Amino acid sequence: MSVESTYKTVMAYARNHDTSFVAEDAVFIDMGTGGETRGRAAITQMLDYFYHHAFDAHAELTNLIAADGQATIEGYVVGKHIGEFAGIPPTNKDVRVPIAVVYDLEADQIKRARVYLLVNVLFQQLGVQ
Repeated sequence: MSVESTYKTVMAYARNHDTSFVAEDAVFIDMGTGGETRGRAAITQMLDYFYHHAFDAHAELTNLIAADGQATIEGYVVGKHIGEFAGIPPTNKDVRVPIAVVYDLEADQIKRARVYLLVNVLFQQLGVQ
């Protein structure tokens, strides 16, 4: 994969979490907990729950660094807490939480993502820490 192809794929995915750019056998890993979400269908469900059910949120991209078959993004999850998350009932509080993700790609698809979400900042903003 070229750097340009890697960049285009990750940008296309990152705009709205378009999982057509995620491989059927992809793995997303929450680096804070070690939890894994495996497969495009499960990843689609996880992202939908997080961004549309637990939160009414979107990712605000601030940096993207691309290499041949690998990319790293940095940004914020921005939105409102509207549903249960981590056992916390909806607070309707606004959140702006730093996030970074390292992606490994093959054949113009995301195969692996290592997600670094600052959950301690999220919990502070929700008033639970």
